[in-house]
Amino acid sequence: MIYSFMLAILVGLLKWFQWKFLIVDNAIDIYIGLIAVFFTLLGIWIATQLTRPRVEKVIVEKEIFVPITDEFTINKTELDKLNLTKREYEILQLITKGHSNADIASLLFLSLSTVKTHTSNLFVKMNVKRRTQAIEKAKRLQIVE
Repeated sequence: MIYSFMLAILVGLLKWFQWKFLIVDNAIDIYIGLIAVFFTLLGIWIATQLTRPRVEKVIVEKEIFVPITDEFTINKTELDKLNLTKREYEILQLITKGHSNADIASLLFLSLSTVKTHTSNLFVKMNVKRRTQAIEKAKRLQIVE
């Protein structure tokens, strides 16, 4: 038993020395391989970080309060506060009905650039940026049906 135990320890020591000499003889190759694996993994991580989309789209649904009444009356005080001209108010009414700039130009016998100018002035006075915002604000202020 003792002989077999000593033989096992001796074989273990020989294997450990063989491994140690293997590492010492090929140390530079092992280090180069480890560095290559490290930089490969680092490159993969950086590539995934750079190709990931940075902006995430968020869709916000917003309820719009539109009072439903049987008889519509124009809120003159809000209309006067906006200081819209007669032509701008006509264009706002046509916008709320869903007409495009070209349709409005043909209905009012104006040029397309004139309609665009009036629409731009309307947006500035109402402090909005888009047609949908103008329609929503006009209905909220009760200046159009």
